[in-house]
Amino acid sequence: MTDSDAGAIAEYSAQGPLLKQCGLQAETIRSDPARWVDLGQVLSTNLGLSDGWNALSEFDRKRVYQYYLPVFFYVEQQLAQHKDGRQHKDLSPRPLVFGISAPQGSGKSTLVEQLVALLKHTGVTAVDVSIDDFYLTFQDQQALAKSNPENDLVQVRGNAGSHDVELGHSTLQQLTSATSESSEVAIPRYDKSQQGGRGDRAPRDSWPVVRGVVDVVLFEGWMLGFRPANDDNEVAAVNPNLATVNQLLRRYVAQWDSFVDAWLVIKVADPKFVYTWRQEAETRMLAKGKRGMTEEQVRDFVNRYMPAYEAYLPSLYASGPSTAKPGHVVVVELDSSRTVVPNQHAAEP
Repeated sequence: MTDSDAGAIAEYSAQGPLLKQCGLQAETIRSDPARWVDLGQVLSTNLGLSDGWNALSEFDRKRVYQYYLPVFFYVEQQLAQHKDGRQHKDLSPRPLVFGISAPQGSGKSTLVEQLVALLKHTGVTAVDVSIDDFYLTFQDQQALAKSNPENDLVQVRGNAGSHDVELGHSTLQQLTSATSESSEVAIPRYDKSQQGGRGDRAPRDSWPVVRGVVDVVLFEGWMLGFRPANDDNEVAAVNPNLATVNQLLRRYVAQWDSFVDAWLVIKVADPKFVYTWRQEAETRMLAKGKRGMTEEQVRDFVNRYMPAYEAYLPSLYASGPSTAKPGHVVVVELDSSRTVVPNQHAAEP
């Protein structure tokens, strides 16, 4: 890496649209770009990108230096504040739980994977957990569907009510108690290929086990942090079947969202982007010779989520997640190509 390349990286990063909401200063980046250069190279290697600044496409430059790295530095800042705050209050150490609420297909899994890798590179142990791993067993999902035969939103996994909330709570409780070298936490896994593609919980002996001290828990999901409406009729106006979903959603706030110390909300101008993103994923799977959904199946699949997006995204974007605290939530808006938009509307709700 030449001095010229380092200077170019610093200048490009200093012009990124996320600096303000991520608590970063352009002049600091310009005067000391070393970490941006180092971590940018780590990301480029992990993502399999072309080596060297000049070889990166504009899309990848934005992804690495104006999206992933600012978010990483925000997580790093939140971790430092979390540790200082607990120490100041004479509280015992506890991992930071960082919640990520983002629509399906928006790239949250890749983002989380890279955040874990960057944190590891800097000596921080991070564990990623998805709400998808807390889906009900196939048998319990079938029971939920049979008890609500007229509600098409709970016939299959996806919406609130189709998760084992107690399992999620127990897992988060164990992870936030992983403060010694002797700690061991089994992370549930869900196998979406089971039961003819309808999915089932993976056998417990296949769950990965996290051992030792955990510093950060990255907790992600498409509906994480959704605020249930006080009046079921409010969401029923969007879709009558949402009344039941809204009732079931209320449990998630105390059982899951209350664990989250800081939030990242991925905002999209139009949730219908999900249709395109899902179809792109299925097309890639088919190209690799794997089973994938047809366009009609994709539309039917995504249709299950649209009522919840329509009902809950406005309040998520306007007021933040259900347990958001001032100074501990950042909103990042993406366009249809999953690139940060140049004009971010607000640092936080």
